[in-house]
Amino acid sequence: MKRSKKLFLILSLLFIIGVIAIGYDITTKTTFPGSKGNLKQRISGTDTLKSDSTKDQKLRVKD
Repeated sequence: MKRSKKLFLILSLLFIIGVIAIGYDITTKTTFPGSKGNLKQRISGTDTLKSDSTKDQKLRVKD
């Protein structure tokens, strides 16, 4: 192999390893946005959501 090809392979491997390391670091410091909304419910164990407004209404079906 030519010297320039070896240098390119080494630099590309270092770049890929760096990107993977940065990605891993970011993922360990953040949480999934969908899990934040349910955190209070999971800790307290009670349902804090309001009841569904459609339960009290009767649906009419037209023939």
